[in-house]
Amino acid sequence: MQRISKRRTLPVALAVILLLGTGAAALTRQDPGPTRYVTDERGRALFLHGFNTSGSAKDDPDRLPWITEDDVQTEYDATGTNFVRLLIQWQALEPERGVYDEDYLDAVDERVEWYADRGYNVLLDMHQDLYGRHTSPEEHSGNGAPAWATHNDGLPVENQEMWELVYLEPGVIRSFDHFWGTTGEHPELMDAYADAWGHVAARFSGNTSVLGYDLMNEPFGGSLQGADFETGPLAELYRRSMSRIRSVDQDTWIFVEGQAVGVNWGLPSFLPRLDDPREGDPRIVYAPHLYALPMDLGQSYEGDSRGRIDKSVDTWSRSVQLVGERLEAPIVLGEFGLDMSGAGAPEFVGRVLAETETMASGRTYWSNDLDGWGPWEGRDEDDRLVPGPLADVMNRPYPRAIAGEPLEWGYDTDSGELSVRYTERAEVSGSTELYLPEDTFGTGPGDGFELTVDTPAGDSGWTSRWDADMRVLHVAVPGSTGGEETSMTVVPG
Repeated sequence: MQRISKRRTLPVALAVILLLGTGAAALTRQDPGPTRYVTDERGRALFLHGFNTSGSAKDDPDRLPWITEDDVQTEYDATGTNFVRLLIQWQALEPERGVYDEDYLDAVDERVEWYADRGYNVLLDMHQDLYGRHTSPEEHSGNGAPAWATHNDGLPVENQEMWELVYLEPGVIRSFDHFWGTTGEHPELMDAYADAWGHVAARFSGNTSVLGYDLMNEPFGGSLQGADFETGPLAELYRRSMSRIRSVDQDTWIFVEGQAVGVNWGLPSFLPRLDDPREGDPRIVYAPHLYALPMDLGQSYEGDSRGRIDKSVDTWSRSVQLVGERLEAPIVLGEFGLDMSGAGAPEFVGRVLAETETMASGRTYWSNDLDGWGPWEGRDEDDRLVPGPLADVMNRPYPRAIAGEPLEWGYDTDSGELSVRYTERAEVSGSTELYLPEDTFGTGPGDGFELTVDTPAGDSGWTSRWDADMRVLHVAVPGSTGGEETSMTVVPG
């Protein structure tokens, strides 16, 4: 389904207005990388690479993405992704207060299984933009909240040429204020939202392919901004939602975002450290978005603008890593993207991929739609997706999972060498998985690549298995008591 791109050029006036109250600080950091990693049921550190699926769900009458099961297979074949941020919406989940649409959840579950059958980790994202469609009698580009949870007190909401400006419409601000409890008139709304998350978690509890839940897409505080919003009602919503989720699901990871305004551009979030009520170690992930301010202001990744955009990405990276440390949370970049027809677009995507690899964070590109932003040029005569330039950029080697505590990993774009180094841990089982695209590593070991593994036990201390269909190399180092260091290198043959 074709749709209007989510992102538009952001006017300077809006940037200034929305930054009021967010605060800023000079930040420095020495060593990149997260304080923790997202892990799977075997304890392996996961490196999550994928797409958002997808913006088309906002406009679909059933609130479902355009993809088919064959499209999921094509996405894997073209890009080697292992992660998907799958959009769901409150308005579809709970069209009437306390009445949940099980047919909708069945359809979501079906799509989860399409990804699960291909080895993906799935993140369910409760998506909203502009609070919801029902802030105005005339449908606009918003999505998220159902009609019964929308109270704009009759204030106007006008469509704008640039969709972000609708956030400043009086009816949208008032709807958010009622939801967050700023007006004190609708305290039931946050509890209803948290209850909805509890229902979703009960449905997917035990499904090991559902890695986690993204509690709210790009939160906006209405008339309350900055630290007052993030440390106040936003943190409270997260606590209530986590409580409902943990009452039925102890295993999934909880993904949280700061307010989108400012944080997307590189300002630090004021989110406080959140206590996970699960039994055992907390499983909270910090999942900010990245939309570099110079690009939102209309600049392309070329010429003098390139340097300004690089500095913006550097600032974002430092801020995100510091917040991740404060939250003691792994980091996953929940959204980044741009119109791929723009000057320097593939180079910018490569820049962000390299940055997340330096940070050892996960990433999901916005999005896999057929809209000029995504990885497809269209469909062929047999209705199969045709990969475009973005697919080529995204299809790069990486460790899908590391069976220990990662120390470093890297991919040399010149030589094609992929290297991994980690400390073994007795409580981790399974193999390290390396994704090796065919255009660099050929069809298999010996013919396409050579593997070198260095363990304390020498050559007798490891085994490998090549999955040609998935193009994944499994390397197992059994019998570790923990503490030993293992390194492995794969080079094109």
